Amino acid sequence: MSEILERPRNADVQDRFDPETDRVIAQPSVAPKRRGYGGALFGASALLLLAGSLALGGWRHYQGRLEVAATGQESRTLVPDVRVATVRAGASKINVTLPATTTAFEAANIFARTNGYIEKRYVDIGDRVKAGALLADITAPELDHQIVQAKATLTQDQATLQQTQASQELAQVTNARDSKLVTQGWLTLQQGDNDRLTLRAQQAAVAVAQSNIAAQEAAIRVLEQEKAYQRVVAPFDGVITQRNIDNGSLVTSGSTFMFTLMHPNVIRTQVFVPQDEAFGLGPGVDAVVRVPEIPDRTFPGKVTRIASALQPGSRTLLTEIDVPNPDGALSPGIYCTVELFIPRKTPSMIIPADAVVFDENGLHVAVVENGVAHMQKITIARDFGKEVEVHDGVKPGDQVILNPMVNLAEGSRVAVRKTQTS
Repeated sequence: MSEILERPRNADVQDRFDPETDRVIAQPSVAPKRRGYGGALFGASALLLLAGSLALGGWRHYQGRLEVAATGQESRTLVPDVRVATVRAGASKINVTLPATTTAFEAANIFARTNGYIEKRYVDIGDRVKAGALLADITAPELDHQIVQAKATLTQDQATLQQTQASQELAQVTNARDSKLVTQGWLTLQQGDNDRLTLRAQQAAVAVAQSNIAAQEAAIRVLEQEKAYQRVVAPFDGVITQRNIDNGSLVTSGSTFMFTLMHPNVIRTQVFVPQDEAFGLGPGVDAVVRVPEIPDRTFPGKVTRIASALQPGSRTLLTEIDVPNPDGALSPGIYCTVELFIPRKTPSMIIPADAVVFDENGLHVAVVENGVAHMQKITIARDFGKEVEVHDGVKPGDQVILNPMVNLAEGSRVAVRKTQTS
């Protein structure tokens, strides 16, 4: 048993147990014989598979090149269908809507023209008055005293004039008498000179007295005018919009602001028109005024006056529209919008916004002419959303491509699929 355990095993033998002898018998291991053509068959199969794969890859590459060539040829010969729109001429008038402000046709700030106290105030804010209506009375007792004093001085000056005139007449008679005696030698030449110069002095005194009377009469007229200013009257028909005095208020000539009077029967609407729309604007252009708070009513009017120059900062033209307001529906100082119908001075074209292309070359459109697309640069004047107004690049009747393809180039052939007029 120990002998069997000590024997090394051999890869070519196989042990077998003998039950009769109770011993393990070592027997040689017989390996099965391998067929000689198995490896060659496997190698041939691998080579065949590799060759098939290479052939398949080459065939697919060839087919891909054919498809690329066919696609390129198709793109060179393909004439795409495009939708176009016809360019139309712009309207003969431009409709422009701009924000505006209403003002009174006439407005006057009434100041005190004399010193004194308000004796009686007759009007208040919101009152409608007629031209010449009494607004307030100013009392100034010292002005009455000044007038009395000035008239007394005038009376004194008139008496002085009468006195000097009498002296002048006496000097004239004396000079006439003595001049003959001087000629005859009965009086000296000195006496003749005295009489002549005395007459001239009396004539000058009369002129001075007359000048004093004229000056005093002018001073009285000034005082009487100030007296007239104690009655504060309305210069025109209108509405009192401000009041800054009350009974007993002290007023000073030229500095106390008393009332504001506005004429509301005609509303003057001021609007600033941008430069690109100001050309063609002038008196007589139709306008419509709208107030957001009165949505169911419009107020027609006409441009009455425009400024001769644009505002340097905003490049806008001050424009005024007179709007009749007999029922007082409009008030001065409100916000409104003005729609102007301005005659067009330069031609313009209208095209759909879908036809405009913006890229590195700027703004342009694709115009179809005889089945060929031509890229035309344009200048947009106004954007209306779905449509734009342009000044150049196209002309009325041209057909522009809507939503042109990205790869559409100058000179590409296209087929018009559908024409729609915008």
